[in-house]
Amino acid sequence: MDVSSRVWRKSSRSGNNGCVEVALAADEIAVRDSKDRDGPVLRFTAHEWGAFLAGVRDGEFEPPVATPATPRRRRGFRPWQAR
Repeated sequence: MDVSSRVWRKSSRSGNNGCVEVALAADEIAVRDSKDRDGPVLRFTAHEWGAFLAGVRDGEFEPPVATPATPRRRRGFRPWQAR
């Protein structure tokens, strides 16, 4: 399906850093890079798009919380042995 005639929307919060644009149609949702409007377009069904949005709302794509690293012991290391 030709997406050139679709109405593309971009978040008002995206600023000048680039963002994605979304075009809604009856049978699919199209997504493209706002900096590369002639580039590739990702196409999703309504069900796929809904699952993606639910994941965003639920924080599924947030980076993991950083925790202090636990020091690892070297294999075979015995603190009572001289080096």
